[in-house]
Amino acid sequence: MTEPEEKENSMITTQRLEAFSDGVFAIAITLLILEIKLPDHAALEHQSLSQYLWNLWPKYFAYVFSFGVIGIFWANHHYIFKLYKRTDHVFNMLNVLFLLTISFLPFPTAIFGEYIETETHYATAVRFYLLGLVLPSGSWLLMWLYASYKKRLIDERLSDHFIQYLTRFFVFSNFFYLLGFFLSFFYPRASVALMIILALIYLFPPKKPEYT
Repeated sequence: MTEPEEKENSMITTQRLEAFSDGVFAIAITLLILEIKLPDHAALEHQSLSQYLWNLWPKYFAYVFSFGVIGIFWANHHYIFKLYKRTDHVFNMLNVLFLLTISFLPFPTAIFGEYIETETHYATAVRFYLLGLVLPSGSWLLMWLYASYKKRLIDERLSDHFIQYLTRFFVFSNFFYLLGFFLSFFYPRASVALMIILALIYLFPPKKPEYT
């Protein structure tokens, strides 16, 4: 057996990794709706059902936004795994770290939706929520840097220009996520607006791979 064949056999395919990731995405995105509770009779003693449902708008906003964020990460995860041709133990652990941050996101989403209208706790809720967005973005960058270094795990036919483009794109994305997080200490509403703009940018289709 040649050295390349031994190297290939020592690495599992990315299919199992992607299937496991899809399961975590599905659970995380489902957990978001569980924070929107049904009203009990005590809650409706001093308000109508329509008023109660209307007053839940912060939870609706947090749910829809986080649903979109996780959905965007899932779509890009599917896109990027077409570029990964093999994996190893370190990459597996980095992907687990990324999934940990995704499964964590429903918690800051619940905090954000609960206290977005509370002046006393609004700024803290925003900072905690933005931290929940910074973590998956950072772990995503780590995965890409590890896999793309000297084309360690990615398709070797990918052009250097395309690899550099993705690296710059992911680095700039992390910069703006971090900028939003630090901005939340001074202008929390502006930081939320920045996160919404970033999410809208990610709705555009990613660049098609370029091969040599």
